[in-house]
Amino acid sequence: MAEPDNKPSGFFSQMLFNIILPVVILTRFSGEEHLGPSLGVIVALAFPVGFGLWERKKTGKFNFISGLGIVSVLLTGGISLLELDAKYIAIKEALIPGVIGVAIVVSQYTKYPLLKTMLFNENVMDIPKIDSALKEKGNLDKLPKVQIIASNILAGSFFLSSVLNYVLAKMIVVSPAGTEAYNNELGRMTALSYPVIVLPTMVIFFVALYYLINSLKKLTGLKMEEMFIEQ
Repeated sequence: MAEPDNKPSGFFSQMLFNIILPVVILTRFSGEEHLGPSLGVIVALAFPVGFGLWERKKTGKFNFISGLGIVSVLLTGGISLLELDAKYIAIKEALIPGVIGVAIVVSQYTKYPLLKTMLFNENVMDIPKIDSALKEKGNLDKLPKVQIIASNILAGSFFLSSVLNYVLAKMIVVSPAGTEAYNNELGRMTALSYPVIVLPTMVIFFVALYYLINSLKKLTGLKMEEMFIEQ
C-alpha cells in the first residue's frame, strides 16, 4: 500500500475548493434556470466537503479543527436545505470558531494541548533541541508559562473570528433559505470571509507565533533557524 503524502494542499487549491467554486455556484448558478436554490447549495458545499475528505486521505491526518470545518459546512447545508431561519447561519458561523477558541484554552490543561498541533509542532520545530537548550539554560520550567500565553493569544484569534463571523452573517444573510437571493447572500458571505475574517485572524495567529518564537529564543539562546526542522 502506498504511503500517504503528508504534505497539505497548496494555498490555491484551498482557495479554489473552499471559496472560489462555492461562491461561483451560489452566486451564478443557483437560479431556477440553472441548478436551483437547493441543488445549488448541495453542489456548492460538496466541493469543500469533498476536498476536506480527499486531503484527509492524502495526508493520512484528520485533526479536531479539520473535523469542525467539515461539520460547519454540513451544518450550513442542513440549515439551508431545511429552510431554517437565516439567524441560524449567524449562530453557526460564530459557534464553530468559538468552540475552537474554547478548546485551545481548555486543552492547555490536558496532555494534548492544541498549541502543539498548531504552533509548537514537532513536524515543524525541533522540539528535542529546544528542550535540550532549555535544560542547559535552566529555563525548562518557564516553558509552560510561555505556552499558556501563546495559547491564549491563539485562542483570541478564534474568538475574534467568532465575532466577525456573526456580524458578517447577520449583515448579509437576511433572505429566506431556499431562495435564489439566500444563495447569493451565502455566496457573498463566503467571498467576504477571507478579507473580513481570515486576514485579521491570521494577524493575531502570527502574533502568537512571533511571541512563542521570540520567547524561545530568549530562553534557549537558539537562533530562529536553529529551532525549525529543515524541510
